[in-house]
Amino acid sequence: MRIVIDYTPAVHQGAGIGRHTRGLISALAPLTAGHDVTLLVFGAPPGEPASAPPGLTVRTLPLPNRWLTVGWHRLRIPLPVELLSGATDLYHASDFVLPPLRRARGLLTVHDLSFVTAPECADAGLRAYLSRVVPRSAARADHILADSQSTRRDLIDLLGVAPEKVTVVYPGVEARFQPEHDPAALHRVRARYGLGDQPFILGVGTLEPRKNWPALILAWERLRKTGHLPHHLVIAGGKGWMVEEIFRVAQASPLAQDIHFTGFVADEDLPALYAAADLFAFPSRYEGFGIPVIEAMACGTPVVCADNSSLPEAAGEAALLVNCDDIEGLATAMGRLIGESALRARLRAAGLAQAARFTWDAAAAVLWQTYQQVCYAS
Repeated sequence: MRIVIDYTPAVHQGAGIGRHTRGLISALAPLTAGHDVTLLVFGAPPGEPASAPPGLTVRTLPLPNRWLTVGWHRLRIPLPVELLSGATDLYHASDFVLPPLRRARGLLTVHDLSFVTAPECADAGLRAYLSRVVPRSAARADHILADSQSTRRDLIDLLGVAPEKVTVVYPGVEARFQPEHDPAALHRVRARYGLGDQPFILGVGTLEPRKNWPALILAWERLRKTGHLPHHLVIAGGKGWMVEEIFRVAQASPLAQDIHFTGFVADEDLPALYAAADLFAFPSRYEGFGIPVIEAMACGTPVVCADNSSLPEAAGEAALLVNCDDIEGLATAMGRLIGESALRARLRAAGLAQAARFTWDAAAAVLWQTYQQVCYAS
């Protein structure tokens, strides 16, 4: 098989889809021996040239990704991607949109449909763009990958995709996410992000409305007032869009001095940051999967998360689930995890087992099987 994979998110995005693409394709590489697999990167990578996992070839095209997006999806210029990538049997579009194809079969990854299910949380321009191009891409694709059964159902129910056309490839959690017991490592991550010595509740994710950080701030504030607890609140993630409300709620809190926004956290620091937290809270309004939930579990940190979209799939029986708009319920759940040692121990053990179910090797095996099915379909 000759396969071309759009590797652009892996090179240009530090978090989210970028981490997903890096983890999946790194695990895929050992399965591709004897096949021609090229990773295509649009736009010059920042810093050093993009590197490929062993056994795969990376090809960088200097054309900015935005130019191609405008040409392909706004102006509808029918320039087949094979003119840029070379002839291929299968083209895997890893980030929502499928470019024009000449002869190759098209495989499309749709990570979530938040622009449909939670449109108020999306940047207006991006929402309008995705609302146009994702349905068209899904209709043209030979097959679609979804990150969860929840997203698969959304594709079927909201975009009218045939059920047999969608395969779920669950994300994985890297082996480096594990309990950290070294006091020096925990101290280093606290010092690096200015967290002091106080116990803390952690949330991880981009600062944007869908993550629902104002609800977490209000619930934490209520917990501090009613439970007389010393815990600070740490929200780790880079700035996304529509961040004003998040900072307004934080600055209005009488406990604002105990709220820490770390900004983007380097991959190598994340395991120790999860492990240093007393609990992990994730009140998101919608997720295609929710990788931070299983990363926190893999680090031995008990989890409270929302009960919507794909999050029950990610959490299983290993977390306390609450309505994302229930401030009192979120505060109560966090208070239980802090105050009930037996519950903490049970969810810690259950979380380790739940996280172990999701590996990039398992994801890559499903992906490779799907490649073969799509390439050899009659």
